[in-house]
Amino acid sequence: MITLGLLIVATALLVGLTLIPLSRHEVWWVRGLDFPRMQFALFALALLIIQLLVLDGSQPITWCLWLATLGCLAYQAWWIIPYTALFPVEVAPAQEHDTDHRVRMMTANVLTPNRNAAALLDQIQEKSPDIVVTLESDTWWETQLQPLHRDYPYRVPCPLDNLYGMHLYSKLELEETSIEYLVEDNVPSIHVLVRLRNGPAVRMHFLHPAPPSPTENDASSERDAELLMVAKSVAEDDRPAIVTGDLNDVAWSATTRLFRRISGLLDPRVGRGMFNTYHADYWFIRWPLDHLFHSEHFTLRSISRLGAFGSDHFPLLTELVYEPAAKHTQQAPPAKGTDETWAEHKLDSQAADERDVPVPGGSR
Repeated sequence: MITLGLLIVATALLVGLTLIPLSRHEVWWVRGLDFPRMQFALFALALLIIQLLVLDGSQPITWCLWLATLGCLAYQAWWIIPYTALFPVEVAPAQEHDTDHRVRMMTANVLTPNRNAAALLDQIQEKSPDIVVTLESDTWWETQLQPLHRDYPYRVPCPLDNLYGMHLYSKLELEETSIEYLVEDNVPSIHVLVRLRNGPAVRMHFLHPAPPSPTENDASSERDAELLMVAKSVAEDDRPAIVTGDLNDVAWSATTRLFRRISGLLDPRVGRGMFNTYHADYWFIRWPLDHLFHSEHFTLRSISRLGAFGSDHFPLLTELVYEPAAKHTQQAPPAKGTDETWAEHKLDSQAADERDVPVPGGSR
């Protein structure tokens, strides 16, 4: 039986889950509440419906519960609506049909103990991306993915057995490749200059920062610093750029929004969908952890979440088209007045400096 007391407790819980992330505290359990905003919104909607059906509208407490729940629902929805078809697209659909101006990229967190490499190879063969980046790939995965060498002559291997190994495979020419440990000694990132078939050189950064969690880092400080030092480096360069990988943060979090405002990069998911890549095994706790952001030089031909292959992540496949004229019609979210101060605070907490980020084709 649903009682008034039970509804009061449920509403208080919802309010708490909504208000706690307002804090900029970086401890893992606070920042973890940024992730399930869609789930919180659905919880708020279900709770509001129950309240409307059960409670007596003539009682003041009823109106308090209604307003509190409605406010939480509106606030949670505000974060996630940009990643639905209800919001205008941020990246324009591609108009250029020249295939030499396209770049198709697949991001796949393989989950180190996963042994279903054949399924991933099948997907790569079917989709034929120009660039593949694998995350959590160790020496076993490196061996299993050797069949890719035939079609992907340019490679950057970084096998590790600590869940942060990564491998880059490319059909396009790679220049000035670099593996860096920007913030943590055991967490690498790959930085390269990629030559499009009949287009410009594009600086690309492949990231997989450690998440805030009880088994990794107690706070989000390291993750945030790595993202923001890359963001500031990209912002200082007007050449085409792409940043992709498993960022261990959701698309709608305050930190990812800060990354986008500082970097000036666009998110092709805005106005199109969430493309939740994690968790592949549990439909009720899914959110977008694998990302691709790009400069205003590109438009979008397609973006899709691929099928499961035994990992806890789905692969993400994105095809961009180099259309420099689009730079004048697309605009990233503008920086706010306090963004630079907030970003510098996060960088200072880890003694991180954007000058430590490689600038392929430029200066470091």
